[in-house]
Amino acid sequence: MPPSAGTPRDEQAPAGRRRRALILSAGMGAGHDAVAAELARRAGTYGVEPHVVDVLELLPYGLGTGLRRFYQASVRHFPWVYAGLYGAFMRGGAGPRPSGVPLARLAGDRLTDLVDRLGADAVVSVFHLAAQLTGHLRARGGLRVPCSVFLLDFAVHRQWLHPGNDRYLCLTEAAAREVGRSLSTPVVTTGPVVPPGFLAPAPGAARWRERFAADAPGRPPVLLSAGAWGAASRPAETAGLLYGAGYLPVLLCGRSEQLLGRMSRVPGAVALGWVDDLPGLMGASYALVDNAAGQTAVQALAAGLPVVGHRPLPGHGAEGVRRMADLGLSEVAADGPALLDALARLSDGGRERADQTARGRALFRGDALACVAGLTEGPT
Repeated sequence: MPPSAGTPRDEQAPAGRRRRALILSAGMGAGHDAVAAELARRAGTYGVEPHVVDVLELLPYGLGTGLRRFYQASVRHFPWVYAGLYGAFMRGGAGPRPSGVPLARLAGDRLTDLVDRLGADAVVSVFHLAAQLTGHLRARGGLRVPCSVFLLDFAVHRQWLHPGNDRYLCLTEAAAREVGRSLSTPVVTTGPVVPPGFLAPAPGAARWRERFAADAPGRPPVLLSAGAWGAASRPAETAGLLYGAGYLPVLLCGRSEQLLGRMSRVPGAVALGWVDDLPGLMGASYALVDNAAGQTAVQALAAGLPVVGHRPLPGHGAEGVRRMADLGLSEVAADGPALLDALARLSDGGRERADQTARGRALFRGDALACVAGLTEGPT
């Protein structure tokens, strides 16, 4: 008989053995992996041994690699293709809608074998395909350990949702209510997951301030995010607009050498590759111009750096940017003049800046890993 979705624990870890959690991520950009890494770091404080696995690598026939490459090419070069797929597979709607379960099922045997081999006491998914897989297996009795889903998007799309999972962990109360309207599964609002360096004064900020003062004295640095893959719409045009308005545009090119080389030639702009000291950089900056409402935006909220959404990526990026703005966590700029107007309203010491940053930091209310650790403890 399959376990119910609300069952807190089927089997306890053997006495004397450290509890283990399997964290299912996906190498789609860097955001999912960043969340998985932070959950794994926190696991030790709860006496839990973490194991992080890319769910795409559990798919057979090279399907995971193919999905990653297709998504990367779409968001970089063919955004309308991804927008169409998002509308078909992820948005809700009347009548039958495609499900992610058939694809996820292809990884079922490998996942159950992995859980057995590791002796995992709980599974937590931080990617929607993983949530479909664990929910499907759990509902059918294929997994005898509890499965939670950390839903790391501001905008909830239906591929995150499966009634077989034991618990959902959400960034906001609004997201939790949306999950609750679709599922009877328990839902907890924990807030986002970021490393502690983003929530404390960053010692590296002084070094960045010195660099910017030397490069462009008197110009407030404004970060332009392109994600780990360097996916951005007309970044040179945005950089030119900001420079003309008296700002120092700082382009975060991620791991894209192509974008880094191109943006390094933009007059007046600072182009950066992968940045290890992002807390310090954010601590020295005036604002973040964001296009995805992903982990970079979440990290900015933690660091107290105002966020303005501009030229968002299609699909979940555009919906997430709108949802952040609806919650008062950011502003949305539909065009260049609106971007400059938004940045002007976020002046240092101003009320709008203080209010936005306060709302952003208020999101960080709980610890998602505490909920996962609780599921490994067994009934009391």
